[in-house]
Amino acid sequence: MAHQSKRTTLGEIGEHAAIRVIREECPSRNNGDDAAVLNQPAPNTRPVVATDMLVEDRHFRFDWSTPEQVGIKAISQNFADIEAMGARPTAALLALSAPKDTDVEVLRGIARGIQQALEPFSAQLIGGDITGGEKMVLAVTALGQLGGNRKELRLDAARPGQKVVANGRIGWSAAGLALLRKFEEIPEDLRPLVEHHCAPRIETNRGVIARATGATAMTDNSDGLIQDLRLIAERSGVGIDLKSHAIFPDELLCRAGKLTGIDPWEFVLSGGEDHTFLATTSKETPTGFRDIGRVNKNTGLVTVDGLPPRHEAGWVSF
Repeated sequence: MAHQSKRTTLGEIGEHAAIRVIREECPSRNNGDDAAVLNQPAPNTRPVVATDMLVEDRHFRFDWSTPEQVGIKAISQNFADIEAMGARPTAALLALSAPKDTDVEVLRGIARGIQQALEPFSAQLIGGDITGGEKMVLAVTALGQLGGNRKELRLDAARPGQKVVANGRIGWSAAGLALLRKFEEIPEDLRPLVEHHCAPRIETNRGVIARATGATAMTDNSDGLIQDLRLIAERSGVGIDLKSHAIFPDELLCRAGKLTGIDPWEFVLSGGEDHTFLATTSKETPTGFRDIGRVNKNTGLVTVDGLPPRHEAGWVSF
């Protein structure tokens, strides 16, 4: 009979050893003291801060996601908020609550995923906290820098006549979630949808590029395409009309819809957690973005080809 190594739990090794595990996977000279002392920011920059949480069985499940994927997701959703302001992510803090019987290798995997997500941004995990709890909860605080004199990309800065542009997949996370809920074995060709749900990744510097090329308003698709664009429309006192051909469900979404019995347009219009960057601009479409609609004067309304969207529900926290 093959020998099975004994599990080591967080309760057995204690807080300080657990912190060492995180630091081994996410090395930084700024991590390890009572607080992190950061370098003097570059001239003509402003700090940008965002925070978000992942709660086990609410935002992720370990029977669906690996620990590494959970770590990637925790950073991606927070760094997307920094980029959506037109800023560059620079560092992150992690506050983690976990049951004392959590396997140390689960913690190590989460830390490894965090480091994988940090590396493309040349960012570091600079500290945080860890404590016991009934379920795994990750709360990440992301730090960033906004350079230059241009205004940050606010929700209230869209103007009639501008075009709406997007960077990233739309609807893939919702389709991946639908597949996980319906099937134990996911068809191989649809695995990218599941991967996108469990470990979404964002392109670096998309917010910086959008801001540098004249974008005015920006957000990331975290709660649903219609919901997030409606927030821009309401805050800016404008309307947004999307072009159906520019957001038409792709082949994978259509196949996922057929297998799950869900209209693939529901994935596109209502699905969140893609962290697609959505911006408005009167300039040329920024590199890496595509044109998906126009801003008009229909205050607070988001339409598709001039008509009400066929789906508009999105993520609801409570």
